[in-house]
Amino acid sequence: MTRAVAIDDPSDPRIEAYLQVRERDVVGRDGGFIAEGQVVLEKAVRASRHPLVSVLVAQKRVAALSGLLDALPAQVSVYAAGQAVMDAIVGFPIHRGVLAAGRRAEPAAARLLAGLPERALVVALCGIANHDNMGGVFRNAAAFGADAVLLDADCCDPLYRKAIRVSVGAALTTPFARLPAGADMAATLIEAGLDCVALAPGGETELHALRPAPRTAVLFGAEGPGLPPALLARARTVRIQMAGGFDSLNVATTSGIVLHRIAAHRAKSPI
Repeated sequence: MTRAVAIDDPSDPRIEAYLQVRERDVVGRDGGFIAEGQVVLEKAVRASRHPLVSVLVAQKRVAALSGLLDALPAQVSVYAAGQAVMDAIVGFPIHRGVLAAGRRAEPAAARLLAGLPERALVVALCGIANHDNMGGVFRNAAAFGADAVLLDADCCDPLYRKAIRVSVGAALTTPFARLPAGADMAATLIEAGLDCVALAPGGETELHALRPAPRTAVLFGAEGPGLPPALLARARTVRIQMAGGFDSLNVATTSGIVLHRIAAHRAKSPI
């Protein structure tokens, strides 16, 4: 038997975090986040690095989700509402019928990098402003065993609801930190003992010839501007060979190709 508490009034103060979800997405959540969907909730229950505060589900889904809901920590409140009430709460038809509210718990960049293992793979992102791309990069980072993601100050929020959804929950489980405005990304990574590998259309080495160091940071920039020249000058630059005159790929696609290649190399060279 699940411990879900029935909610019949969309203005009930207990579910204030879920009111008008899209509008709140825009203005921010003061250190909180909203996650959406059963698969994302399953990931959050198993391995979230950011604590959940509450869960809101459609009443019709309570029975099917009872095992998952009962696995939540005791301090996490569980609420259930009829579909019409839930739609009124969030401000649109919420077909997935599963939402969770949590509090972000991001470490400082220095602490994150200091805690890396002896063999480490870091994904470093500069100016990634699209939430679909951010979610895709986090999904790839998790799939190919990256130890952490480091963001510059111009990147969008990995814990934005859409980014979490596109990442299939990886944004909640993959360690990440954000550098403050003006911080030197390359210097930060080098000081942490990481070899910087930067993706660029004019990279000096083709991806198939890359031999990653035991401690590697792979840097990706925004589509269009790419990585800053000053950063490229301090990294080993790599390109992906393409046909038909194309010189670039979507950054999420690029990250998947590159991280797969590095993961394969690491598997062959465990030391």
